[in-house]
Amino acid sequence: MFLSQPLSGIALKFGPPEYFSLMVLALTILVYLSHGSVLKAILMGFLGICLSLIGMDIVTGHLRFTFGITELEDGVGLIPIVMGLFGVSEVLINLHESQEFEIFKGKVKGILPNLKDWTDSIGAIIRGTILGFFLGILPGGGAIIASFMSYAVEKRVSRNPGKFGKGAIEGVAGPESANNAASEGAFIPLFVLGIPANAIMALLLGALMIHGVQPGPLLIKEHPEIFWGTIVSMYFGNVMLIILNLPLISLWIKLLRTPYWILFPLILFFCAIGSYSINHSIFDIVIMVFFGLVGYFFRKFRYEPAPLIMAFILGPMLEKSLRQSFLMSQGDFSIFFTRSISAGCLILSVLISLSAIFFSKYRRIIPFR
Repeated sequence: MFLSQPLSGIALKFGPPEYFSLMVLALTILVYLSHGSVLKAILMGFLGICLSLIGMDIVTGHLRFTFGITELEDGVGLIPIVMGLFGVSEVLINLHESQEFEIFKGKVKGILPNLKDWTDSIGAIIRGTILGFFLGILPGGGAIIASFMSYAVEKRVSRNPGKFGKGAIEGVAGPESANNAASEGAFIPLFVLGIPANAIMALLLGALMIHGVQPGPLLIKEHPEIFWGTIVSMYFGNVMLIILNLPLISLWIKLLRTPYWILFPLILFFCAIGSYSINHSIFDIVIMVFFGLVGYFFRKFRYEPAPLIMAFILGPMLEKSLRQSFLMSQGDFSIFFTRSISAGCLILSVLISLSAIFFSKYRRIIPFR
């Protein structure tokens, strides 16, 4: 409501060189915030970029890395990869571990957060909100990137990162705050500039234009009911989510009483439905199963899948911005350093990389306890 105009003015200054440098900065930050081996995070990011190159060349239209498979001409879908890496692999890991699974027992209580919950999560909520808001404004950001980035940030700043993945409230509060902030922040470039920040905003742009509404600087003046109605709906929507979710917690928590021999096949079934429903293609289920097996080995050898997903999402924009920049400068790489925003992002990337190397060596000399 208050920052849409000035922030949209800043976003308007971004061209292909700025977007390329920004993507480099985002990937650098992701590697820096990854918990564990930096080399493994770099390898996962490189693999994600390679996967994003599969399909049709965005400039020439030639097919790349399809190996004659027709289904790969449009590239690999994000949903099958995510379902495989996070859904199928989780089931395989739990089945492989030789441990007894205890069914949840007892009554659900303490639905409302207590003082300790607020203390533990308030920092994550603030960081996730700010991070998600700015990622939502920039084209290509979106809720998915904001969620992964927020989770990586919280895991990095936590004094006890080992609790993540085991019910840490910061690992839920941060990404959910970032998710909501990015979803709502994406409306700023759409309403103020008429530029969709992601595919969902592009669909909304088309729907508005069908009804004779042109998003842009004159939207607030010509159609104030749409602008303010959307903002008010966000307030009501969040309130309704609270009203609906709190009473339903006791209902959904009963899923934890489901025996694992029933729950695991259901998880695989819903993953398959989610992968198939996007393009109605059996090949997407094959991709899901393949990345489920790959994700299983990633988890066993402690390779984090988040850098792969982030690089896969940012890969097309990274390539497009790079090639557009070279077309603008006729192949002169100095275009990335002669523009202030682009140069600033690259310099910041270098500083972050140097700090990571410095702290890595510093910890070897003086180990922290």
